[in-house]
Amino acid sequence: MKYFPLGKLFLVCLFAMLTPCVMASNPIVPGIGLTDPHVVIYGNRAYLYATHDFSSENKSFVMKDWWVWSSADLVHWQQAGTLKPEDTFIGKPFNDCWATFGISKNGKYYWYFSAGPTEIGVVAADSPAGPWHDPLGKPLLSKDLTPTEQRDPDLMVDDDGKAYMVYGTFNYFIVRLNDDMISLAEKPQPVQIDHPYGPYGAGKTDDKPSLHKRNGIYYLSWSSFYAMATNIYGPYSFKGSVIAAENVAPEFRKGDIWHDRHGNFFTWHNQWFYACNDKSQPGRGEFFRDSCISYVHYRDNGEMAPVRLNRTGVGEYDATQPDIEAEDYFAAELAEIKECAGGGFEVRGLRTGSYLLYPNIKNFPRNATIVFRVASGQPDGGTIEVRENAKDGRLLGSCHIHDTGGWDQYQSIACPLKNASGTKNLCLVFKGGNEEFVRLDKFSICN
Repeated sequence: MKYFPLGKLFLVCLFAMLTPCVMASNPIVPGIGLTDPHVVIYGNRAYLYATHDFSSENKSFVMKDWWVWSSADLVHWQQAGTLKPEDTFIGKPFNDCWATFGISKNGKYYWYFSAGPTEIGVVAADSPAGPWHDPLGKPLLSKDLTPTEQRDPDLMVDDDGKAYMVYGTFNYFIVRLNDDMISLAEKPQPVQIDHPYGPYGAGKTDDKPSLHKRNGIYYLSWSSFYAMATNIYGPYSFKGSVIAAENVAPEFRKGDIWHDRHGNFFTWHNQWFYACNDKSQPGRGEFFRDSCISYVHYRDNGEMAPVRLNRTGVGEYDATQPDIEAEDYFAAELAEIKECAGGGFEVRGLRTGSYLLYPNIKNFPRNATIVFRVASGQPDGGTIEVRENAKDGRLLGSCHIHDTGGWDQYQSIACPLKNASGTKNLCLVFKGGNEEFVRLDKFSICN
């Protein structure tokens, strides 16, 4: 994984765009109708392609345009662009600007959009935020092309460079695109899912399918539910949901917590994230929603564990919380998230050259002590350095990690720091030979 210096990573609002930066946890950019989030990573920025619930007074879905927002850290967000239906084949004001997805190929950027429930179009640009033009002047997927609604596109470029689109409602179809990204290379094929389940019960999925790939496995998701396959065309085997009631904070439990979690899974800086809709906050509802982002972690068998959906979100932390889970880093190098013998997850493979980044830690006390919960089966042990902002940043403190008696034997190691109070960006740097010398479960911060 390429290292991105924090001097660049945390320079937010790098460009003069349309609106001021917004700093938010969950929901991100709340109260403006930013919904159906699909995040893709271009270079050192995240771009969120979204629909726009027009008003909190909506009595039905009223969506008059599409939005692009961007962020350098998933905490500070700025509107980067707008696509109006007048600038597409629709050619006039339109209230059904439904779900979208952006993707890049061959140095160009493509944004696929739903013209209501009946057609899918595409626009292209030379930058992730436009300006956009409609290269076809007509739908890419026209009405009644397949026996499902032609809407809710999601795209994935596979390891061989071939691009695929999945779309539909309840009955999904998948189709490979030509290299030009604006024409179909084949006839759309139905997607088989064994024993599906969704927010409407057994045997049913939902709208807004999404595709991603990890370690050779394809994941097809709908709402918060998902299935896995070894072939992009399927068949997919249903596995479960990434939303579990016990992992959802009380303030996010309004209504059916599994319904309308449309979004996508994406990876950045050696971490995986889940972006989804949320309508739990005061003043929100079926037709005026927010977006949330959570970390997502994969069990050793490839299945996804339920995410933690809470106010803190991603890319920021609170020193007053009882523990910060090690696997919830924002960025890392030479590190691997695996299941922990005692339950949950741990970060393994930590050795010389490894680092873990935890930015935006609020309420950090002066001259704090960090208590690491670690395991080691390496007789020579090693050192954890706590640095500010980056792996070569100012050293705040360090502690030696010794052999704890085995890789499944955890101990707590205290590391006193010399630091000012306030919000801190911490980088944990590991030094101790070229072999793994420590596994990190979690850490806490105290006076």
